[in-house]
Amino acid sequence: MNTFADLLGYLKIYRRYLGRRMYLIFVLTVATALASGFGIALLLPLLRASQTTGSTEEMGWAEQLLHDLLATMGIADSMVGILAFIAIVFVAKGALQFAKGSYQGYLQAQLLRELKTQLFDAYCGMDYRHYIEQNAGHFINVINQQVNRFFSSFKSFVQFLTQIVTTLSYFAFAFAITWRFASMALGVGLVLLFFFKYLNAYVRRLSRDQSAEMSTLNKLLVQSLQSLKYIVGTNQTAHLRSGVVDSVQRLTGYIFRQNVASAFTNALKEPASVLLIVGLIALQVGVFNDPVAPIFVALLFFHRGMQAMMAVQGAWQRTMNKIGSVEMVDDEFDVVLNNQEQSGTQALGPLREGLELQDIRFTYDDEEGDVLRDVNISVPANQTIALVGESGAGKSTLVDMMTLMLKPRRGEVRVDGVPHDEIDLASWRDQIGYVSQETVVFDDTVANNISLWQGDIEEDPALRERVMHAAERAHAHHFIQDLPNGYQTQVGDRGVRLSGGQQQRLFVARELFKQPNLLLLDEATSDLDSASEQHIQTSIDALQGEVTVVIIAHRLSTVKNADRVYVLDQGRVIEEGTYHELRHREEGAFREMVEMQSL
Repeated sequence: MNTFADLLGYLKIYRRYLGRRMYLIFVLTVATALASGFGIALLLPLLRASQTTGSTEEMGWAEQLLHDLLATMGIADSMVGILAFIAIVFVAKGALQFAKGSYQGYLQAQLLRELKTQLFDAYCGMDYRHYIEQNAGHFINVINQQVNRFFSSFKSFVQFLTQIVTTLSYFAFAFAITWRFASMALGVGLVLLFFFKYLNAYVRRLSRDQSAEMSTLNKLLVQSLQSLKYIVGTNQTAHLRSGVVDSVQRLTGYIFRQNVASAFTNALKEPASVLLIVGLIALQVGVFNDPVAPIFVALLFFHRGMQAMMAVQGAWQRTMNKIGSVEMVDDEFDVVLNNQEQSGTQALGPLREGLELQDIRFTYDDEEGDVLRDVNISVPANQTIALVGESGAGKSTLVDMMTLMLKPRRGEVRVDGVPHDEIDLASWRDQIGYVSQETVVFDDTVANNISLWQGDIEEDPALRERVMHAAERAHAHHFIQDLPNGYQTQVGDRGVRLSGGQQQRLFVARELFKQPNLLLLDEATSDLDSASEQHIQTSIDALQGEVTVVIIAHRLSTVKNADRVYVLDQGRVIEEGTYHELRHREEGAFREMVEMQSL
């Protein structure tokens, strides 16, 4: 792999999210490195000042420059003055280092906030078809674990670039003092880094594998925990456990190998540095007969330079440990942003005329064929429309068409005469209430589940009145009052502390609180007991003539009062009419369904 090309590539990724402000880090890094190198270089005139004899003719050009600077300041021959100046330089270096560290911390916090916020916004705006092709575990893994690793990788990346600047600074000062010594040291250091090039490629591969495995493990954990009641109740734990354990073993294997690589780098750092220093000093003094004072100062530079060079490797390796997360998050942004939902620009007012689905064809997968075929349905405003048919007939897909979560492959959905591709989606969905068979209940209070965090009902009497009115219309107020803390009762994850009927009535109350113009009921009562079903049915009947209602139902008793019924079979509308028209149609599919349910 081309390390320099990789470096530029990752620099572009970080800049994409932080902008040019990240370059201030490197300006502060250069200033800190120069202050540190300059402070150490001042030891050379300090050693000269400590000698009783000495001539400026023996000085190299770098030492001569330092002497001239100190002479200008009037402290060239004063050990106290030089020591005080060295102290000032290192205090300044400390201040620069503090500024760099603080700003780096600020940038890290900015990076984490912007990554999580931007990714959440991107997920909320993604096309529904892209969403159903993925799994929840993947999304949670990316926005939570991988973004956190991306965030921590920035610190390692900055440390890597910092160490490069520091290394170059130390070796530059060493070259200025004794070029032969520094040349040999630099050559040995570059050989070591070339050796580590292959180790870095190995660590990066482990990081990519680790990031992918974390998505797999997250998927298994989310699915297991969501289905915990069934899994434990039917003693199916062992089957899922084997998949989780295998994934954990692979993940920990990658982490173990990354740690071994890191331990190897750390173990090699000091012995390599000391052995090289001893060998090079012996060569300088024994073969080249160079004076000791410059070698002593160059030794400090070389030792720090070698430590910094090895730190370059360590920081790059730590960056590679998490680079799989950087690549995954960056790729995820590209994929999700390329699959954003397309909205029109025409904002809709309150529903006046209704919806028209004209010659609708739709497929989830081209190889499997259309699931909706030439469907024509009219939903007039303030009427109740029922969609019935066997499972797989396309009823729920039609509801997704009405919300414009799905767009037809052919044909057109019109809302008040406006074609679906011209509609501003937010203005349309603001008017929709949606109750599905699978209840949507949040781990919060009853009140917050109804109002969706629009305020505190204890502090806002008007909001409390609206929440209670919605609950009453959903026939939920009575059971809510019987809960331990009434409307402030915590309902648990997905409403686990409520019965199924209570969860569904709470769901209905939320949609009624929204005061929708279009209410979609997708098998809203199919899993409820007769009493709960009757409560919700009463609520729905009370809306007739006031709200446009679309009902999907297997229990045909719930559609008796519908203004119009559409019967679907294999993606086609095969019958339509009122309940009573279809009920008495000879050899009709709807009549057969009614007779099967003994209605």
